[in-house]
Amino acid sequence: MKQDYYEILGIDKSAAAADIKKAYRKKAIEFHPDRNPGDAGAEENFKKAAEAYEVLSDPDKRARYDRYGHAAFEGNGGFGSGGMNMEDIFSQFGDIFGSAFGGSFGGFGGFGGGQRRVKGSNLRIRVTLTLEEVAKGVEKKVKVKRKVQAPGVTYTTCSSCGGSGQVTRITNTILGRMQTATTCSACGGAGQVIEKKPADADAHGLHFREETVSIKIPAGVESGMQLKVSSKGNDAPGDGIPGDLLVAIETKEHPTLKREGDNLHYDLYISIPDAVLGTSKEIDTVEGKVRIKLEAGIQSGKILRLRNKGIQNLNGYGSGDLLVHVNVWTPKELNKEQREFFERMQSDEKFEPRPEKSDKSFFEKVKDMFS
Repeated sequence: MKQDYYEILGIDKSAAAADIKKAYRKKAIEFHPDRNPGDAGAEENFKKAAEAYEVLSDPDKRARYDRYGHAAFEGNGGFGSGGMNMEDIFSQFGDIFGSAFGGSFGGFGGFGGGQRRVKGSNLRIRVTLTLEEVAKGVEKKVKVKRKVQAPGVTYTTCSSCGGSGQVTRITNTILGRMQTATTCSACGGAGQVIEKKPADADAHGLHFREETVSIKIPAGVESGMQLKVSSKGNDAPGDGIPGDLLVAIETKEHPTLKREGDNLHYDLYISIPDAVLGTSKEIDTVEGKVRIKLEAGIQSGKILRLRNKGIQNLNGYGSGDLLVHVNVWTPKELNKEQREFFERMQSDEKFEPRPEKSDKSFFEKVKDMFS
């Protein structure tokens, strides 16, 4: 069984956002690979702390975790936590460490000794989806302007650090000799410097290029969620690792359907004659229009459930339902003949309200809907 995220960071479930960030930074520095070279246990704790922070620092993910635990992120198709590697951690949370370990661009790869590979910076875009696209998932093609290595640029090993990206210093103290490693200022941690640079390239040998990127968006996403497309951010100098493209999800408001979790709601208004005599009506769904039958004598407030006509669950647990709320529309203006008709009906016993036990109250209907 996976360890509780709050327990990993050593905080209470009521901890504020600032306390969560402070606790993660403390754990991350304690188990950082630079402080624990070759220690597999420390590296595992480092990853666990990052995974816990990824969830608890996001209000939406934290709410889902508090309600469902680790099950909230099973089979999530790239959202939430799980499977984080060192490149992910330093790409997403490198700012947490401040100046404790240095760094440039998007972070470092290749931990545990040897040459370090600089990671390019991430790019962020926003993708707007219709409710129909959210319901079934969609593949979007977007144009992205990203920095790539310019044609003809060449790099050579940095003479200051020998290609390691770090400079080691040994200082004599009263406690003995202390060894510290800092990012090489000559190459910015890349381990390489530019040997030949084209005229249109920047100081790192990069220039802008527009590319078309294909993004597969799973069904069930919500506004505010973020999807990562690996290696589609900015390039890094030399043989560094490209950054990632971070895609923020935004959904358009539908004209007639309202979303609540995986369920959809539709308000259907009918006339008094339709309610008395029964009718059929065409309504909207995410798959197109469908016609439903309304029985004679249907009551205002009746909720009709169309199973599996809602949104596909993000975690793969089937689809929600479409709930049709029936509202009987009462006219506000009547002509003389209409008014006389309803005045006669006022004294007709057939029009006297006689709710049966099967006619549930509004609160009972709401209770049934969420049970």
